[in-house]
Amino acid sequence: MVKSASKLHAIVVPLPYQGHINPAISLAIKLASKGITITFIHTQYVHHTLTQAHRSKTGDEVDFFSGARKSGLDIRYSTISDGFPIDFDRGRNFDAFWVSFLRDFPGRVDEFIGSMMIQRDPCWTFFLITDTFFSWAPTIANKYGLVNVSFWTQTALVFSIGYHLDLLSENGHCPTKDNAEEEITYLPGIEAISTKDLMPYLKESETTKQAHIVSIKAFEEAKKADFILINTVEELELKALSALNQKKPIYVVGPVNFIRDCAPPAITKSLWTEMDCEKWLESKHPGSVLYVSFGSLAQISKQELEEIAYGLLLSEVHFIWVVRADIASEKEFSLPDGFENQVKDKGLIVPWCDQVNVLSNPAVGLFLTHCGWNSILESIWCGVPMICHPYVFDQPPNRKLIVEDWKVGVNLIDGVSVHREEVAEKIKNLMSGTVVGQGLRQEVEKAKMILHNAIETNGSSDRKFDQFIQDLENKICS
Repeated sequence: MVKSASKLHAIVVPLPYQGHINPAISLAIKLASKGITITFIHTQYVHHTLTQAHRSKTGDEVDFFSGARKSGLDIRYSTISDGFPIDFDRGRNFDAFWVSFLRDFPGRVDEFIGSMMIQRDPCWTFFLITDTFFSWAPTIANKYGLVNVSFWTQTALVFSIGYHLDLLSENGHCPTKDNAEEEITYLPGIEAISTKDLMPYLKESETTKQAHIVSIKAFEEAKKADFILINTVEELELKALSALNQKKPIYVVGPVNFIRDCAPPAITKSLWTEMDCEKWLESKHPGSVLYVSFGSLAQISKQELEEIAYGLLLSEVHFIWVVRADIASEKEFSLPDGFENQVKDKGLIVPWCDQVNVLSNPAVGLFLTHCGWNSILESIWCGVPMICHPYVFDQPPNRKLIVEDWKVGVNLIDGVSVHREEVAEKIKNLMSGTVVGQGLRQEVEKAKMILHNAIETNGSSDRKFDQFIQDLENKICS
């Protein structure tokens, strides 16, 4: 519990995307379990989307943190407009949304925090926790005299690449040429990485896009944070983390989605209604089902989706495939004619599901994934090896970790294009208990134990979290 004379009060502002919301909520629960008051802020659009997905049968608004409060945690909840009407398509107008969002949202947060400071209880001492991609955090924290905590929801590898963009620039690798394949060996804590495994937003053709501009500024501003928390595990990324700690203290607190204190209260996180797959899975043999999901953001061409669909069909394995309404890069998309009828005895196609519940089911033996960090952590946590097919953001360097460093997965394709025959062959080989498949399962069991041990009492992440709380109290009280 917090021992300082004043009551600590964290203002938590996550990036408004599923992969960032999940760990931010878990972090808030963990902090609240230590006696810290939380004000958690969603955008009004995220609040609306959550409400639509989880509205009660009576039609009432969903109280997302009621379960946490009933369990004794002091969590308040507020919303701030992102500046766009609810029906604006933020996914298909990504750049336009981000230009406005990054320009105007900081002012709205500033106004919100200013109001909190006026109405503050004299017994409270506030501090700010924001997603690292919010580059405005140091300015607002300085304005109100708040301790600034930067929360990085991705891997230490990706953070290290971003932290050393100056070195990449000096060596001609930021921006990197679009089709270049050169080995980089000068980044501290990273033995070697190919330019093809860098984040796509560092490529030459992407430099004028908002993802590139936002990321470069965010990494620079993160260096000004009082504390940096990373949602990874020390034992999995020891070299990168050791090198980063030479620059600035890093608190490794992952995987936060599974920290023990998060278990009691049920917190609404999913932006989509989740389909129940349990009954379907109960009829399947252990390890016989392939789970397929490309996350909450990746948009895929119609042609590639069709190749994957027919690859699943040719593989003849049982599968669950998450096909979001907006999964295709084209506005109008449907699965190939007759596909669902052809696979009705083999496959279950859902718009969204509780991924951890699916991965933890004994029937699931393999995960075809886009390599988002939450998905990777969840797959390893459940002991499920992966077939990797990355698309955007942090996914290519994450693929490197899975396939080359930890050896808990393989690539879906060996070339550039997706072909149904190659998809089917990869799936069949791994699901049929080949030597490669057995090796992956052995390695993922080792990684699973590392994750589980990290958050146990006195595990590496448990110790780091307690150290963060102690150092935070010392800084605030000094």
